[in-house]
Amino acid sequence: MKKFTFTLLFVMGCFFSLQAQDQTRVGALLAYGSEIESLGIGLNAEFPAMENLTIAPSIIYYLPQKEFGISVNWLEVNANANYYFISDEKMSVYALGGINYSSISASTDGGLGMGSYKASEGRLGLNLGGGINIETGGNLIPFGELKYVLIQGGQLVIGAGIKYTL
Repeated sequence: MKKFTFTLLFVMGCFFSLQAQDQTRVGALLAYGSEIESLGIGLNAEFPAMENLTIAPSIIYYLPQKEFGISVNWLEVNANANYYFISDEKMSVYALGGINYSSISASTDGGLGMGSYKASEGRLGLNLGGGINIETGGNLIPFGELKYVLIQGGQLVIGAGIKYTL
């Protein structure tokens, strides 16, 4: 998992150097995942690929949950494409689609007579959804996003945050 995350960050860095233009954006977001039922924090970016189309990688780490001595951690890495079908001076609306990799790990602390146990799993899925950017006339752009991750169990992710135009 660490190799995958570092590879993604390396690729994002390469895109920064190759696509440095006025529509490249980086941002931060808060998200809520329906399957894990937890708040997540994340980073995202948008790199222009062609007119109305951006490459939009993101990573979201969901706050760990602990119930009955079992701790659950969830991390998702996304490689999306955003297609802007409405874009004016007030807002821009996009559809998104892409690939999702989710890493889920669970562990027990040995309580309740269960002993200590640790397991992890990686899952590949597809993202389908959309979002809206609120154009403020400056470099900071508030946004909202809704996506469904087609994965074992499925997950609806609602996110909101701020993007900064470089």
